[in-house]
Amino acid sequence: MVNVNSAPDASGERIATVKSGERVEVIERVRDQVHVRLNGGRDGWIRASYLSAEEPLRARLAQRDADVARLQQEVSGLMAQLRAERTPAPAPGSDAARGAPAGAAPAGEDPAALMPATLLTPGGAEPARRLWPWALGSVLLSLGVGFVLGALVLDRHIRRKYGGLRIY
Repeated sequence: MVNVNSAPDASGERIATVKSGERVEVIERVRDQVHVRLNGGRDGWIRASYLSAEEPLRARLAQRDADVARLQQEVSGLMAQLRAERTPAPAPGSDAARGAPAGAAPAGEDPAALMPATLLTPGGAEPARRLWPWALGSVLLSLGVGFVLGALVLDRHIRRKYGGLRIY
């Protein structure tokens, strides 16, 4: 809560308080004080650092939480649809025909493993190989080469500076 004063300096008395998220109309600005009109029609002064044109963080967070919940429901619905499409019709007399839930993934199976390869790769080509082992290997090799070259350059510099003697 922020106090609204009757004057732009500290000599004014408090005439109202404003809560976070309440809208005010800016009338004028004098240094670090802003003359505002409140929702009830009263006007007063507030420090400019307390005002923001952006929506309060609580309101934005609530909106993002609602978006996340909606997207999670959408994903679970799509995963259920995908499981239903991937499971074949049970043969008469099999365990699945007698009571196993339709479209249920085997225990411990990753939902991403349910996706067909054609959804992951363009044109039905084979899935892309994992690149992280190669990237990690190249980074480690580059670091090793860099350390060796750095040590050689430093050794050469020290030998030149001290006349061929190694002083570490």
